[in-house]
Amino acid sequence: MGILATDRRVLTLAFARMIDSVANSFLVVVLPQFLDEVVLDVPGGGGELFGIAVTQSVLIGVALSLFGFLNSFGQPFAGRLSDRTGRRRAFILSGLALLGVASGAYAFVESYPAILFLRLLQGAGAALTIPATVALVNELATDATRGGNFGVFNTFRLAGFGFGPLAAGVLLAYGPYATPVGSITGFTAAFGVALLGAAVSFGLVAAFVSDPERTAASAGEDLAVSVTDSEDAGLDPVFTLGVATLFMAIGIGLFATLEPQLSSRLSQGSVLFSLEFAAVVIANVVFQAPIGRASDRYGRRPFIVAGFVLLGPALLAQGFVTTPAWMVAMRFVQGLAVAAVFAPSLALAGDLATEGQSGTTLSILTMAFGLGTAIGPLASGFLVAYGFVWPFAFGAALAVAGLVLVYTQVEETVADPDVPGVVAGD
Repeated sequence: MGILATDRRVLTLAFARMIDSVANSFLVVVLPQFLDEVVLDVPGGGGELFGIAVTQSVLIGVALSLFGFLNSFGQPFAGRLSDRTGRRRAFILSGLALLGVASGAYAFVESYPAILFLRLLQGAGAALTIPATVALVNELATDATRGGNFGVFNTFRLAGFGFGPLAAGVLLAYGPYATPVGSITGFTAAFGVALLGAAVSFGLVAAFVSDPERTAASAGEDLAVSVTDSEDAGLDPVFTLGVATLFMAIGIGLFATLEPQLSSRLSQGSVLFSLEFAAVVIANVVFQAPIGRASDRYGRRPFIVAGFVLLGPALLAQGFVTTPAWMVAMRFVQGLAVAAVFAPSLALAGDLATEGQSGTTLSILTMAFGLGTAIGPLASGFLVAYGFVWPFAFGAALAVAGLVLVYTQVEETVADPDVPGVVAGD
């Protein structure tokens, strides 16, 4: 089954998410430079945060992380509300509108509090959009296509996220630009492209996506997510997958703050660091869709377990490699492991979600992923002070913990996976 066999509405959501991811990932590159060169360009390079004197790097870090934390913690509430109303499309459109307005407004603000306000708006927009989108992808699937749907969706999303920073760097490098209304800076061009991306995504969803009839008809009232499984006194499988996803995402985020140490250790420049950073995304783009579809046939659990088996050694090895080529290779293996875990995990959680509760159920995983990628850089920045290997050893230990949790607490949901020795509930 190829991508063209995927439900048209799922393809539209995937393509819209890719465009939106390109636009939002612009800010990974653009916002720190904008803060440094425009908003915080003051003598001494520092400022105050809640009345406390802090460095400029802290101010930039707070602005960047504010989006991630609000986005992550807001998702369960937005997911639950979309379950109650049964109107996924309306939540997606509202979130895209907030993201677009905030992205465009950066071109007109010059104060740090205004930047924080726009980051809050963007976080709220993402919190509205993400759980409703994955819930709709889930509800547009059948048991036989759910893994493939999530694989295709994640492939497009990650392609956009990987391409965005590169495009943003090019825009900044070649600005300013002449336009019919006058010259604009590279920053203004980047913010304009982010606004345009959100607008195009809004138009695609408005024109081609609709809620399934059963969504509005079956929106549930009892939407609590359990920590334990009442049937066997173990952990609830969705909660378990959420914790395991958090551990996996922390491992992804560890790499982001280590460029200075890697440059010294591997005798490399920013280009090789970018390639190493992108290797995880590239592997995900290559493997998400085929692994997702394979999980529809062979079962979810074997891929999730295999992913965590690969993840620990791949992370630990990054703490010991001494050449850029080996770092790229280990990062690619880490990306393969992430692909094996994430799409089947979303599909398994979708299998377990009752009608009218997809938003609440799946937001546990999307929240965990966002929170992990926010925690990872903070953890590596602290641990690398004790030695280069420690961030990666920490990530490997979390991967082992995720493996134990999944192996002992998560059962198969595909009724008859087409592989010898694996059956439902095995």
